[in-house]
Amino acid sequence: MTNLNFGDAATQDIRGAVQHLKQTGSKTGVTGFCMGGALTILSAVHVPESDGSISWYGCPPLDYVDATKIKKPLMGHWALDDAFFPISQVDGLEKKLKEANVKYEFHRYKAKHAFANETLKDPSAQIAYNAEAADTAWARTMTFLKQHLG
Repeated sequence: MTNLNFGDAATQDIRGAVQHLKQTGSKTGVTGFCMGGALTILSAVHVPESDGSISWYGCPPLDYVDATKIKKPLMGHWALDDAFFPISQVDGLEKKLKEANVKYEFHRYKAKHAFANETLKDPSAQIAYNAEAADTAWARTMTFLKQHLG
């Protein structure tokens, strides 16, 4: 993760994948968890071909987010007790989205990082599964996907 060129990953890799999928399908969305969630936010900026984006507890540095370029719906699932992506960073992202009039919906959960990963069994660890938060987030995600991707 520390050696990844986030700009290239969003503008070339993810965009290329979305463009390829659009050749054989009508609508395409981007979603990711942790680092993939941060890349999802960046792809909302740099992949205009995508029809919607859903980030799961990953937020890129705000200097990389030009919210005025986000033209498609965006959803975010955030853990209030995230040791890796502080909720204050998400608050800053939300401020940028509001100022740019982006269509988005963010959901904050009383949970830790990786709350949708059911393999994380130690509730005292910095990352932990939270069944209630995961179930709610997945239900919201499915509604979003049906609404925006059909």
